[in-house]
Amino acid sequence: MRRVLLLIALTPTLGGCLERTVTITSEPPGAIVVLNDEEIGRTPVETGFRYFGVYDVRLQRDGYEPIVTEKEAVAPIWEYPGLDLLAIAAPWRVKTHLGWHFDLEPVPEAGSAEAEHAEQELFDRARSLRAASRGE
Repeated sequence: MRRVLLLIALTPTLGGCLERTVTITSEPPGAIVVLNDEEIGRTPVETGFRYFGVYDVRLQRDGYEPIVTEKEAVAPIWEYPGLDLLAIAAPWRVKTHLGWHFDLEPVPEAGSAEAEHAEQELFDRARSLRAASRGE
């Protein structure tokens, strides 16, 4: 009887652990990844994370437009409050793996029609913002 009680008492301490990882990929690969203002490497890259929620993600690579965005790490059901205690106490490792992929756009070559169009859009936007700030 003592062994059974001892086993029940020690079960939570024998538990596995929660492992949370995210893999970030890009097309083309080799972009520098900054996650919440911390550089974590070049794509494809895998890193651990501590919490579920919104993360700031930046990718940059020479010759391509930088990406600045947010991605949300959504908790699976076994990470919900209450159930997460069972996952922690389980005698095996509980893994959560996320995958985020980004497609980088090449920077238009200077002097190309595409570059001139992008420049004209930028000037038009600047003019409209200036007019709005003046109340025009």
